[in-house]
Amino acid sequence: MNLTIVRTISYGTQRISFTVIYSDRKTLEIAVHPNQSVIVKAPRNASLEIVDQKVKTRAHWILKQQHYFSQFYPRTPSRQYIGGETHLYLGKQYRLKIQADSQLSVKLKGQFLTITTTEPNNPDMTRKLLEKWYLERAKFKFEERLDSCFTTFKSLNYHRPTLQIRNLSKRWGSLTKKGTIILNRDLIRASSRYIDYVITHELCHLKYPNHSANFYRFLSSIMPDWEIRKSKLEQMLV
Repeated sequence: MNLTIVRTISYGTQRISFTVIYSDRKTLEIAVHPNQSVIVKAPRNASLEIVDQKVKTRAHWILKQQHYFSQFYPRTPSRQYIGGETHLYLGKQYRLKIQADSQLSVKLKGQFLTITTTEPNNPDMTRKLLEKWYLERAKFKFEERLDSCFTTFKSLNYHRPTLQIRNLSKRWGSLTKKGTIILNRDLIRASSRYIDYVITHELCHLKYPNHSANFYRFLSSIMPDWEIRKSKLEQMLV
């Protein structure tokens, strides 16, 4: 079981709060997520003094990353799930059109996401119908993009990972030790170009299960513009 500790350090006049996650790993990793949270993954034998010192060493970079993400957060107001509201699907904006009907459905029609519902004035039902539709589309689209992205890895004699879709709050995807790629359902809001970036990133973990320099060199050899795609994805979906 992984141990999690919340810490805070001072850097000049500013304070940086971060979450330390201890696990069976050899290196210490610091990441700043799009929601500006700071996550430190550390080996079980790393003392809190060492962790704090590492964070202080990277403090300037951490603050710079948080400032960058702050430009886009919150990018859009909380969804109300009412008629006329815009929602992303595969990188394009669609307006909600809500209609009363005995049949429950969600369909793409032109520039609209048309939702038929028995309760057109019930935003919660509209939300549930739309989320179910997003999940159904994600299952199809993500499998399609995984097949496409995995073509590059076939020559390396890796087995094609299985796929799971979840609601992830702090990451776009991950690769489990058993070889399962987990993708954030919200990725269905992005275009295939950015879905491919996340899948390719996770596929590269088949060779390098960490975020070492070798990992990023490998990722760059397969997708030279991955940093641009990563940045655009975070701007789009934060």
